[in-house]
Amino acid sequence: MAPWTRAGAIAHRLCAVAVALSAYAGIAGAQHRGPAAPPAAASPTPVVPPGTHALTAEDLETFLDGFMPLQIGRDDIAGAVVSVVKDGRVLFEKGYGYANVAAKRQVSPDSTLFRPGSISKLFTWTAVMQQAELGKLDLDRDVNDYLDFKIPASFGKPITLRDLMTHRPGFEEADKDLAVDTASQLRPIGEYLRTHIPAQIFAPGTVPAYSNYGATLAAYIVERASGQPFDEYVVQHILGPLQMMHSTFRQPLPPALAPLMSRGYDLASGDSLPFELIEVAPAGSMSTSADDIAHFMIAQLGDGTYGAGRILQPATLAAMHVRQSGWPDAMHAFALGFYEESQNGHRIIGHGGDTQAFHSDLHLILDANVGFFVSYNSIGRDDVSPRTTLFDAFMDRYFRAPGPAAPTLSTAAADARTVAGVYEASRRSETNILSALIMLSEVTLSFDPKDSTLLSVDEKGLNGQPVHYREVAPMRFASAEGHEELAFTTDATGRRIAYTTFPFDIYQQVDRRLNRKTFNELLLGICLGIIALTLLGWPIGAMVRKHFGRPLALAPSVRRHRLIARAVSLGIALFVAALAVLVNKLNSLSGLGAAGDAELHALQVLGVLCVLGAVVVAYTVRMSWRDRTWWVWARAWDVMLTASCLGFAWFIIHWHLLNFNLQY
Repeated sequence: MAPWTRAGAIAHRLCAVAVALSAYAGIAGAQHRGPAAPPAAASPTPVVPPGTHALTAEDLETFLDGFMPLQIGRDDIAGAVVSVVKDGRVLFEKGYGYANVAAKRQVSPDSTLFRPGSISKLFTWTAVMQQAELGKLDLDRDVNDYLDFKIPASFGKPITLRDLMTHRPGFEEADKDLAVDTASQLRPIGEYLRTHIPAQIFAPGTVPAYSNYGATLAAYIVERASGQPFDEYVVQHILGPLQMMHSTFRQPLPPALAPLMSRGYDLASGDSLPFELIEVAPAGSMSTSADDIAHFMIAQLGDGTYGAGRILQPATLAAMHVRQSGWPDAMHAFALGFYEESQNGHRIIGHGGDTQAFHSDLHLILDANVGFFVSYNSIGRDDVSPRTTLFDAFMDRYFRAPGPAAPTLSTAAADARTVAGVYEASRRSETNILSALIMLSEVTLSFDPKDSTLLSVDEKGLNGQPVHYREVAPMRFASAEGHEELAFTTDATGRRIAYTTFPFDIYQQVDRRLNRKTFNELLLGICLGIIALTLLGWPIGAMVRKHFGRPLALAPSVRRHRLIARAVSLGIALFVAALAVLVNKLNSLSGLGAAGDAELHALQVLGVLCVLGAVVVAYTVRMSWRDRTWWVWARAWDVMLTASCLGFAWFIIHWHLLNFNLQY
């Protein structure tokens, strides 16, 4: 997800083309329309605002049959599935494209399984609410009271289940062992949780920072409260009552469901990816069909039932949907597990989900009693999220925003100047070996004097230009190209805070210049450039001297310094090459794999030697300046090389690359 998640005007463009191509159904799988549960009482015919289409099965079919084939073809996506529920029944379901490109197996909304990723968490949070409803769990009690190990109270304040459900336990990002390569490597979640406790970088209940570990911790608490393994609990208490017969958290898939699983792809034109094995299963391992998810949406939008099955009492369900405190009033907040994503004047709660191959969204439009689910089995090639594009087009077609946009305020210029700066995401690694990735989450906001707006230089619009945000309320800015907003405040220390459209993290102003990406990129560029030129010039200089018969005449102390400096430079080059290999491995969901710790420790030993070597080089460089027979430019280069070795040593120490505690 981009630092400031954007929908972009592509939604409107594709929507218009979709209407024009509405007669074209494209490559479509099986379709199901009609009641999947006993029909609810007919609601009055709504008044449809001008320019808005009535939400009917017929109009949805026209709209989506034009939109979806165009989108998946344009973005090189293999397949997708959409389900829409309204007033307690399935209004529309359809699959598009292929579940298996090579076999030309089409997507079916009834039986094809997709991986909804973090939408799985909604089932975990539902399980927590069930146990709270039974009186077995208290959302505001210390989670350590329910565990057989202890989560340290680093800030002198306990973590509660409410903190976990709103992603405010204070944990830093935890990436290690989120997924594994083989089923034999999967461990019980209790064992994983006990050995992978992330550091707390925020006081519990204060700063939202999305946490897969926190969701898995909540599921383990459900296990202990109920006395059942989590996947069995979900089958008995959620999937069974909702008649979700094509859904499971189990990995590998049960034999009866395995043939129904869609293949996953980066691009439809490429090879399929293996079935992903998620260690933090309650946070993202679910496999399900669109029709099954429709049952869940119906229960959540109604009174907690689907047919004769019940998952929650109405009062508990209502409490689950209540906005929680801690976010600015004008911005989206978390409910209990769901996050707000209101749009076009309608209150919407939902959740997104991603694995390496599958990308999904679930939206509940509460005031319209409408649920919308979409899942793609490929990431595709578009810079703009296909699911965001689709839902924006859906909302603009059926729930058009009322009234004109808010005018720009007279305080826009002064406020934009005040909040301009460099920001970093709260969802980050801060104390472990991945802390340097903080720089990748940086967002730079600058003041544009031409129109008194904030310019997000890290976010590009469809025209390839940076996106502008204009002030529409005191210290609240809206994008001119989408539905994204920014709201600014300060924390207790006076640090500037930016809340975005999505409430699962915030952006905090980077006050220390040594932590900024620009400084670090410049530092690394200069240091590694000088080191590389030194190593390149070493053999070239030797060959030139040999050609002209000019031996290197140096004092023994200078010769010793020169040899040490080049040995350290070579060590740094080896460190960078090895680090690049390991970072490339981290790009896969399973990370470094079973041998990762040994590889990282070997890299860190080399790093320690480089740091010690840099200190020795700094000590011996003074010898080169004492030898007045040595060319002054050579002595100056030695000083620059020494500074480069020390600069690189600072970088790997500052960003915790030599942290031998391999929790990351």
